[in-house]
This record gives sequence, structure tokens and C-alpha cells, in this order.
Amino acid sequence: MPKILRIINRFNLGGPAYNAAYLTKYLAPEFETLLIGGIKDDLEESSEFILKNLGVEYKTIPEMKRSIHLLNDLSVYNKIKNVIRKFNPDIVHTHAAKAGALGRWAAYSCNVPVIVHTFHGHVFHSYFGSFKTSLYKAIERNLAKKTSAIIAVSEKQKAELVNEHKIVSTEKVHVIPLGFDLNRFQENQDEKRKIFRTKYKLTDEIAIGIVGRLVPVKNHSLFLEAIKFVKEKSQRKIKAFIVGDGSERENLEIKTKQLGLNNVVIFTSWEKEVDKIYPGLDIVCLTSFNEGTPVSLIEAQAANKPIVSTNVGGIENVVIPNKTALLSGVSEKEKYCDNLFSLIDNDLLRTELGYEGWNFVKNKFGYERLVSEVKNLYYQFSK
Repeated sequence: MPKILRIINRFNLGGPAYNAAYLTKYLAPEFETLLIGGIKDDLEESSEFILKNLGVEYKTIPEMKRSIHLLNDLSVYNKIKNVIRKFNPDIVHTHAAKAGALGRWAAYSCNVPVIVHTFHGHVFHSYFGSFKTSLYKAIERNLAKKTSAIIAVSEKQKAELVNEHKIVSTEKVHVIPLGFDLNRFQENQDEKRKIFRTKYKLTDEIAIGIVGRLVPVKNHSLFLEAIKFVKEKSQRKIKAFIVGDGSERENLEIKTKQLGLNNVVIFTSWEKEVDKIYPGLDIVCLTSFNEGTPVSLIEAQAANKPIVSTNVGGIENVVIPNKTALLSGVSEKEKYCDNLFSLIDNDLLRTELGYEGWNFVKNKFGYERLVSEVKNLYYQFSK
């Protein structure tokens, strides 16, 4: 039985955590997996409930955190090497940047036969200045030489890694989209909608939501500006929900007040059972400067909700433009606002875009497909 050491950045709520959990759970019994990862940041929601619900065992490395800290990172590197020596894996599979850097270096230094890395996103634009970005690119190019296979979560991401940023040669990159348990978003939708709308005292308001970390790259300011625009232009009553938390919350609360939206915008903080959130919404938004595979848009389509989003990263591979989502360039503020306005004022358009979502995502982003494709990739190296 091949042994897999799976290393994730940290056990926070998001796509990497879900996928590490599903792969650890459902690759058994053909593969034995040891899952390790760092702890969540203070303003993030933990993903450990996902692992516990699936009965997945895992180990944490407290020193592995999002920010760079040379002493902590050296400690993590040595701890991963110790795990490798004891567990003796046939494959080390890392997920996301920090785990990918420390985990791959450790695996390479310990002569692990197969090293696989998944880019769940990347930091090559919209995160840092030009010097730091160039440094990270150089590090990733070096790591790619030591990696047996790299997984991109979308065709767009593969093109960025290969052609735009020149991180890795095309033959090393395998496109394997993320996978999730999406059936829960179809279950008891009417009941969930009633509970949500009763909780927030909604009657005939159009409920607009954005789900994710409150951090600069998510660009929530555009969401607030779009809400102000449609509030002033539309005759329909609206209510906006910012679902999540993070370092930008205080700034966003201040901006909400400055825009005169205190009676319109509700900050819900983190919600573990998001399948109970989407049914109560009528439109789901995303405003990011950069994305890998945005989980919220997959979940929104699974719940038959129409989408308004910036067109960045792998989003074109996650939605069907003009059929499940209305997209605009990251700098096209006016078009973004107009797209949101058109959905608010057109009930039929909302219904049409929402209807296509489930059929699109149910097979493309189910966890069964994810497990099958990763299994096939592993067998390419373990035969």
C-alpha cells in the first residue's frame, strides 16, 4: 500500500482544507495517508470540524503559520523532515504556498521518490510589491525543478504558471479541479431559505451575499460601492450580507458607515454551515483581485444562485459566463455595478442564471471526480 504524506498550509476553512480532507478520507484503503498542517490564523474559521465529521485523523504543526518567520519556518522544516523519516512516505503531496515550499524542500532533502504540489492559488500578482513577487517566483521555479508533478486547479491557472509567470514546464502540470460534497446545497432549500430570511427579518428584499475572508485581495470595497450604487438606482429593496471575517473587517465596517449603508449591510462573521446561508440569498458576489478556484462560486451554483463576479484567475473555469455568472474586469467598476443592478431588477434573469448552476458543478466539482483523478496521477508514479 503506497504511503502519502499530505501537507496543508493550515487548517482554516477553505478549498485546500476540504480537498485535503476528502483525499485523505477517500483514497483509503488503496493509499495510507498521514495528514499534517499548520494552525489557523486568529481571524480565520477552523476547518477541523470538517476533518472530525469525516473521521479523518490529522496532526498539527503549530509553528507553521501564514506569515514568514525564519525561526518558525526552520522549525517547521525540521519537523517535517522528522515526520518523513518516521513515516517513510512514497509520495509527499503539498497544498498551497507555505506547505509547498517547506514540505517540498524537506521531501527533496530526504530523497522522497515522488513529490506532488497543488497550487490552490498563487501570490504572483495582487498580493505583494514587485521585488517580493519576483523573489517568490524565483523560489517557485527552483521548487518546480524538484517536484515530480504540479497540480493546477484550472486551465487558466496552468496557463499562468506555464506561460505568464514561467514557473514550470507544461509537461509537469496536471489540471485537476477542486472537489466538494455539493449535494447538501440541494437539500431542503425551501426550509433553509425560510429559516435564514426569518432570522434576518427579510420579506421582499433582494438578498445579496459575498462569502470569504475579509482581506485586501478579496476587494470587498468594490462590493460595498456596488451595493451603494444599486441602492440608489434600483426601486427594489435590498439587503447585503458579508459572510466571513478577517483583518479588513474594521476598515469595511468604517466604509459601510461612510457610505450610509449601516441599515443595508450585515456582517455575519464566519458560518460553518454555509449550505444554510445560500438558500436565503438571491445573488452571490465576488470582487477579488486574484483567485485560484473560488469555493464560494462553486457553492453558489450548487445552490442555484446567480453570480456577479470580477473575472480574475480561474473564475472563467468555475462559472459559465453569461449563463451562470455575469463577469467584469477587475478595473471595470461601472460594469460590475451594472451587472449587479441588472440581476436585482430582473427576476427572470436571476432565475435563468441560477437554474444552470447545479447541472454545471455537480459533476465537474464533485469530490468523487477529484479523488479519482488524483488517484490516477499517483499511480502514474507508483507503478
